[in-house]
Amino acid sequence: MKRTILGMTAAGEPLLQQASEAIRRHREAESNGSSPEEVERLRLLAESIFQVVTDYQLRAQGAVLPTLY
Repeated sequence: MKRTILGMTAAGEPLLQQASEAIRRHREAESNGSSPEEVERLRLLAESIFQVVTDYQLRAQGAVLPTLY
């Protein structure tokens, strides 16, 4: 796939879909009165997926990110 904005967006689309789905599940859990532990678990999951999306987009644009491990 070419390194174009359109190409980068298309490659990252599955990640964006996963992030949106994670947010939807978190909000649903809050609305349905799920346990605080479950709501927090889903919040952390959504947050971590969005971090992956952000990192992917930065790398796709050529940014050099530090390794955390």
